[in-house]
Amino acid sequence: MIDKRPHDGLVVLVGAGPGRAGLISRTGARWLARADCVVYDRLVNQDLLKACPDQAELIHVGKGPRGQAASQERINRLLIEHCRAGRTVVRLKGGDPYTFGRGGEEALALAEAGCAFRVVPGVTAATAAAAYAGIPLTDRRWASSVTFVTGHEDPAKGKSCLDYSALAKLDTLVFYMGVGNVPDITRRLIKAGRGGRTPAAVVANASLPNQRTIVATLDTIAEAIDKADIQPPALIIVGKAATMASRLNWFERLPLFGRAILVTRARRQGCELAEPLRELGAEVIEAPTICIEPADSFGEMDAALRCLGKYDWLALTSVNAVGALFDRLDELGLDARALAGVKLACIGPATADALRRRGLRADLVPETFTSEALAEALVSAGVGAGTEALLARADIATPQLPDALTNAGAAVTQLSVYRTALPEHLPPDALTALREGQADWITFTSASTVENFLTLTAAAGVGTGNAKLAAIGPVTAEALAGHDLAASVVAETQTIEGLIDAVVAAEAARKPKGPTA
Repeated sequence: MIDKRPHDGLVVLVGAGPGRAGLISRTGARWLARADCVVYDRLVNQDLLKACPDQAELIHVGKGPRGQAASQERINRLLIEHCRAGRTVVRLKGGDPYTFGRGGEEALALAEAGCAFRVVPGVTAATAAAAYAGIPLTDRRWASSVTFVTGHEDPAKGKSCLDYSALAKLDTLVFYMGVGNVPDITRRLIKAGRGGRTPAAVVANASLPNQRTIVATLDTIAEAIDKADIQPPALIIVGKAATMASRLNWFERLPLFGRAILVTRARRQGCELAEPLRELGAEVIEAPTICIEPADSFGEMDAALRCLGKYDWLALTSVNAVGALFDRLDELGLDARALAGVKLACIGPATADALRRRGLRADLVPETFTSEALAEALVSAGVGAGTEALLARADIATPQLPDALTNAGAAVTQLSVYRTALPEHLPPDALTALREGQADWITFTSASTVENFLTLTAAAGVGTGNAKLAAIGPVTAEALAGHDLAASVVAETQTIEGLIDAVVAAEAARKPKGPTA
């Protein structure tokens, strides 16, 4: 007998989508950010867990094709126990909770236990696999219906509940969890009257960088799956729509599809590089080599910020500098008005964009995004004798900029508005990728990312392997050369966009030319 005592907890069944982290709904992501406890499945993208609060308890109950880490009964008990403890519990499930996800069983257990629950739908694997493989599940010309079918029924039922004679007459069929049973599924469909030459496709790892799509016919798809060694998770799609994959499979034609790229930026900036790479089809492995931390002390900074009006120019040398400076202004009860009358110089467009998001526009951005170019531009703009310049920088900033301005006669005040620190180690997945040679590219966005990366990899006993190295500019390339490492590409424009363009161009040159489908 399940105790139905009232409590203050809540369980939210959240559909995580088919694999790609970005396909979770905004509502689902908001619940993750509020969770005290997250109970998640094997196929849930681990990147989603980064949205959870640091103190959230993460419980893996993943089920595999050959068994399960936790029984359904144990999962139900976990949800009830944590809910009764007054916690906000997110039950994160691959795909959609109520589409072959056993979400109904969990919701019923919660209801019977008197536990409050909500359900956030997710993109189910069938629609995602079809969209990412270029297979329209319905089309007014040949498919007025689509049917989702389990390819793996509960063995406790004793006999199949599927009517193959009825299924054989329907338009598009999508079989979930059916890869291991394909010979039996195809045999039954053909026996029930579905033609052996009916188009059929299998889509494995839908929406992920290792997605694979194979198109065959109903009587050859089992052999094609076996030959290609397709493993779960995968879906089988039967019907005329399967033939469209050869023309509409946009995802597997993206310029960086199937390439694994290791990103060494600081974690808070990593997404600025990681997300565009993912949008171009790459598998991104985040390996932050720099931690951005507050300055050691604020006395000198606070004194300068309280009398900003005395400076002629403020030079900002990174996005981090913008954030740190404005965070400190806020702590002091000040805002952008404190910069009235001060001219603003930014080292590059990314820094200028960060400033613009604060409601201010840069007066000066050099054409080349280096400290030397910024110094030259400031001197050309009149910074020299009789002018005062304030530089907001990192603690490890090079001396070129202040030296050049001092030599020009300017009175220069340097502020270390943030510190850069070396992480304790690289993330486990990054180390695994390096040890096993899985990384195709490693990107470097500064000389410090080079130095820190090599320090961390040396400590872990790994190297760059056969990965190609991409540098954001000549200074970063020189840092690599100082360790006898050659950059395969150096961005022509020293921005994140320029770095991505350089990698894309290199990949395009590598791929053989062929006719467009």
